[in-house]
Amino acid sequence: MDGGGWFDGDLNGDFEVKRCLSSFVDEGRIESHRYYLARRTLLEMLRDRGYSIPALDIDISLQDFRSFYSQKPDPDRLRISAALRSDPSKKILVIFCGPDVVKVNAIRSIATQIVNKDSLSKLILVLQNHITSQALKAVDLFSFQVEKFQLPRMLQQDAIARYYGLEKGQVVKVIYNGEITGSHVTYRCVW
Repeated sequence: MDGGGWFDGDLNGDFEVKRCLSSFVDEGRIESHRYYLARRTLLEMLRDRGYSIPALDIDISLQDFRSFYSQKPDPDRLRISAALRSDPSKKILVIFCGPDVVKVNAIRSIATQIVNKDSLSKLILVLQNHITSQALKAVDLFSFQVEKFQLPRMLQQDAIARYYGLEKGQVVKVIYNGEITGSHVTYRCVW
């Protein structure tokens, strides 16, 4: 990523405020732009992990993404399925959960939709909202590894958010430097 829309800072007081992600959006909806960025990042991550991801899928333009998925994409259509280059029998599936709280019924629905459970070695769930404890228990019942990705939130009332005048939707990059852990990077979405 080019760093646009990120707030960079570390515990030593070195901070730099950059433009909000929403400021990069053209005439289209912010929602489609966020899905576009999230999907592209996941495709890049899968490629970096050794999965077969066509460059065409990663390099799709925002305009082409919107033409194919619409201004208000259906998260079910954004699924990604890929095979490991070194072992095509190992497959991964990425499912984008919608903006609602992920409940146990949503996990059950995902389980019934996965046709070839035996050939799947990993599942990634991209969460926009929190997942209930019952849904987490249901996820643990899958016979393959399940990763959950959710951008942690920072309340707009947080002292740092208030200090820098951050707005909802902005993504904050926080760099922690410690003697034991070294440098650690985390991201937060202002909520």
